[in-house]
Amino acid sequence: MKSRTFTLSLMALAILLWLPSIAQAQQKKITLEDVFKSRKFGAKGVSGIRSMKDGIHFTQVKNDSLNVYEYETGNYVRTIVTSKQLIPPGDTLPLPVSSYEFSDNESRLMFSKDDEALFRHSSKANYFILDLATGNKMPLYLKGKQRLATFSPDASKVAFVVDNNIFIKDISAGFKTGNEKENDHGVKQITTDGRINEIINGATDWVYEEEFGFSKALFWSPNGESLAFYRFDESKVKEYQLTYYGDLYPEQSKYKYPKAGEDNSVVGINIYNLKTGKTTAVDIGKETDIYIPRIKWTNDPATLALYRLNRHQNKLELLLADASGGKTRAIWSEDNKYYIDITDTWCFLKNGKEFIISSEKSGFNHLYLYTMKGEMVRQLTDGTWDVARVAGVDEQNRRMFFTAGVSSPMNREVFSVSLDGGAPLKLSEREGTNAPDFSSNFTYYINRWSDINTPPTITVNIADGKVVRQLQDNSKLKDIIKENNFSKAEFFIVPTENGVKLNAWMLKPPGFDPQKKYPVLFTLYGGPGSQTVLNSWGSVSSWNQLFAQNDIIVVSIDNRGTGARGEEFKKCTYLQLGKFETIDQINTAKYLDSLSYIDKERIGIWGWSFGGYMVLSCVTKGADFFKLGVAVAPVTNWKYYDNIYTERYMQTPKENNSGYEDNSPVNFAEKFKGKLLILHGMADDNVHPQNSYDMITALVAANKQFEMQLYPNSNHGIYTGKNTSFHLYERMTEFILKNL
Repeated sequence: MKSRTFTLSLMALAILLWLPSIAQAQQKKITLEDVFKSRKFGAKGVSGIRSMKDGIHFTQVKNDSLNVYEYETGNYVRTIVTSKQLIPPGDTLPLPVSSYEFSDNESRLMFSKDDEALFRHSSKANYFILDLATGNKMPLYLKGKQRLATFSPDASKVAFVVDNNIFIKDISAGFKTGNEKENDHGVKQITTDGRINEIINGATDWVYEEEFGFSKALFWSPNGESLAFYRFDESKVKEYQLTYYGDLYPEQSKYKYPKAGEDNSVVGINIYNLKTGKTTAVDIGKETDIYIPRIKWTNDPATLALYRLNRHQNKLELLLADASGGKTRAIWSEDNKYYIDITDTWCFLKNGKEFIISSEKSGFNHLYLYTMKGEMVRQLTDGTWDVARVAGVDEQNRRMFFTAGVSSPMNREVFSVSLDGGAPLKLSEREGTNAPDFSSNFTYYINRWSDINTPPTITVNIADGKVVRQLQDNSKLKDIIKENNFSKAEFFIVPTENGVKLNAWMLKPPGFDPQKKYPVLFTLYGGPGSQTVLNSWGSVSSWNQLFAQNDIIVVSIDNRGTGARGEEFKKCTYLQLGKFETIDQINTAKYLDSLSYIDKERIGIWGWSFGGYMVLSCVTKGADFFKLGVAVAPVTNWKYYDNIYTERYMQTPKENNSGYEDNSPVNFAEKFKGKLLILHGMADDNVHPQNSYDMITALVAANKQFEMQLYPNSNHGIYTGKNTSFHLYERMTEFILKNL
């Protein structure tokens, strides 16, 4: 009896041990098609919600209708327009409803069709105007696609750009003709010197668009009587040429791209007065080798504000310009021993007496309140943490809303702070990443919350943080990731040789066995102010999960130079971009070597853009630790990259030649001794293929074998053409699985 009981117990134990294996076998395994074709693991969002002027309602496109809903209840209120009402005269297809833009007073809508991308943020299209009171519609302009079409405050006019010149259309005059086919009635051209690759009016040049993050360079005054605009003279900027294939003779495309140390556009700011027809040049000083990274009207229609930044980008001034005469005066300035990041946190209050601005002068990015005379009223936020984003200012209640990683640089919490003083009030409750989007009167906000292992939950909240209702919880995706055996990422700290502690995450294979030895794949970006180690869904991708299911540990580390840890941590890489970042990645590899479950002979690294540059630095300078690298669209010498970005961190090659050459992987190609795959889009207007070609030349000269994949006609994102994105990731996946 005793023997039989023992035998039954052993059988029961065996069954219990066997059951998890059965369950795991029944779980689905991730495929590349799941990740990159069906997008099976994509989180659902709540797209297209835009606050109306009253702050109580929002608009959203559903079933080809632009509808109005209540924030608090989500109840449908009315339909503004349907696609059937948006068929242009003489056409059979409606305008895309989702392309709509309201005028400030919500009396008119603008739609676009036939959108054509130019660069990362810019495009041109054919625009149409709809008058909501009458239902009348008309094309904006018929002599060429338009850019940056912008309503005047009273919606009576639209300013736009065609072929580098600015036009203003009197919409009211156009509608009065009663002819929806009217071509360009009421259009006035206000600049005439615009020429491709020479003079740009009302739009930015390539490098401003890429590095200062905006392309619209024309702005209506609050009363609609003036239009301020940028004028770029890029005639002395050198051209870069890209080749596009597919025809009998490849097409050559040239555009102006100022590389490190080279000539920039000469920038001017002008103000056009609609009543007088006069254009006034703003006095921005005698020095022309400067940047004007932002302009903005104050609430006084007679006063335009602008930032003036020196070429080294370590001195920033806030100027106020008289709109009628162009005379300027500085009311605020700041010098920095490193550089100054340009943000959009400056805000001029409607009382006309105060403005808010951000600064890192305390060692962390914080908010400050000043008078319009430039006198500081108070510091609004303080602490050993950075304000990440300003979500808006409720001027009626004198409160400002922002996000920050106070509890950890890996989190983002929502706060409000009084403009009259006092400690910030935390509004969010759940640890992770919160991204608020406030209604126009700050009564409500839509919050997108997630953490590194939990898909987004989207809620409607009132201004004190209380949840009103839930819009999306991604419950279906949660089931899918369970079915597909996703691992949970873990945060950890990397103690390095120099005493710096680095934030990191690790994704272990399902069924991880600490007695086994696993290969490791680093995934990184590592560039200035960036973060890949965030407590946010998407920090760990489903592609990372695919590698984990193939018994590869995936890790990511935020090296020195990354964001949310104060100025010194971010800016210590000044003049040596890539040096400390590479040391930190190598030190992390050394740390992982010390862990019993890591196979130190199989550590690989992959990255894109700055991440691609880091890969090449790590597999050359860190060749003893990294056995495999996959570099996508990498910079290989900073002298090849644009001057606004590069000089911000490195100054010019003439001033800092050693900083450029000591941190170029091209100069260390002979150290490489592992497996390497380089991939590049041959029409990359951002990180030119020239970078990869130089690396190839150096590797060949050093007799180093490697693999290369080129994508004709693809830009920095490498997605142009049929199946391109999937092919790219399939190529990388096969290379990593084969060699790691």
